Amino acid sequence: MFQNYYSTHEPFAGSNNIALVGTCAMGIMYISAPLVMGMLQRFPIQGRWSPIFGLLIMCLSLALSSFSTTVTHLIATQGVLYALGGSIAYSPCILYLDEWFTRRKGLAYGVMWSGTGLAGVILPLLLEHLLTSYGYRTTLRIFASLIFVCTAPLVYFVRPRLPAAQHSHTKPFDFAFVISPRFLLYQLFNVVEAIGFFLPGLYLPSYARSVLGAGNFPSALSVLLLNVASVFGCVAMGSLIDRLHVTTCILVSTAGATLGTFLLWGFSSNLAVLYMFAVVYGLFAGSFTSAWPGIMQEITNPSGSGSGGEEQRSKADPSMVFAFLALGRGVGNVVSGPLSEALVKDLPWQGEALSGYGSGYGGLIAFTGVTALFGGGSFLWRRLGWL
Repeated sequence: MFQNYYSTHEPFAGSNNIALVGTCAMGIMYISAPLVMGMLQRFPIQGRWSPIFGLLIMCLSLALSSFSTTVTHLIATQGVLYALGGSIAYSPCILYLDEWFTRRKGLAYGVMWSGTGLAGVILPLLLEHLLTSYGYRTTLRIFASLIFVCTAPLVYFVRPRLPAAQHSHTKPFDFAFVISPRFLLYQLFNVVEAIGFFLPGLYLPSYARSVLGAGNFPSALSVLLLNVASVFGCVAMGSLIDRLHVTTCILVSTAGATLGTFLLWGFSSNLAVLYMFAVVYGLFAGSFTSAWPGIMQEITNPSGSGSGGEEQRSKADPSMVFAFLALGRGVGNVVSGPLSEALVKDLPWQGEALSGYGSGYGGLIAFTGVTALFGGGSFLWRRLGWL
């Protein structure tokens, strides 16, 4: 929402670097996960204070960004400082969640991930009102205050199940599992899926405006529907991962995302079909990360089958497996930014194909569908006995 506002208002209007703010923030939050998670495990007592410390960094960065006069200032505050604060505040939730839940761990992670989609519904509406009424400087200060007031009281509940020992008995920086064939395959498919995953959320509003002639709110509604659907998708996938093998769950996500992209977005000729795509994509693609607990189980469970070695897998820490999966997703996010710009730059297939494929976004649509398809490669690899 802020990036859309910056791109059309002074002093940032017309800057091609505005998209770097969001890409940088998302990428840093994901990519910094292994380091932050490792430090939390290395210093468990001090790590108990990291949620409030990270929250203060987030709020400070938003307040500082309200004084920005250049895109560089925005990247430094919202793109870097805010992302680091978010990673420091958010990582303990992952670390402690693995302690609190055992039997319904997948569902717990799914509910946690669904909060991201829920925030993606409520916050854009609130920020749109504030930006229209007060401008971005005052909005950023109000938003920083709201985040602190609403989140600070909840920090108390982000705590470990067991008292932290003075010295952790785990090896937080033991990354042996990262080079195991099993993890490398899961990570490969995870990165490929992530490269295309973020594109609909970035381009659906502009597609609705430029291709279907929709107004501002109908265009923004496409992303709101995607976020709403992802709330239900994450919870549903979290429930499934407790019952089915992870590759089966990934197949469900892959099939829905791939078919939805090729058949609905590709042949969308009106807003109704585009909205259907947003719902389908949110339900299936939006739930992909809720399958991560299944991958964590596959890598850390000594009784699992496949390559990688029993001893090597038994040493892997679940939270570190999660952190490296997040790193892979961050790599995909960073790559998707410049790649997507190249895909729409020359408006490929415009006027040469049907519906969405001939809109100038055809290359982007096809790429999103292909990456979604290849993101489910773990199912095939397991059937071949390679996973």
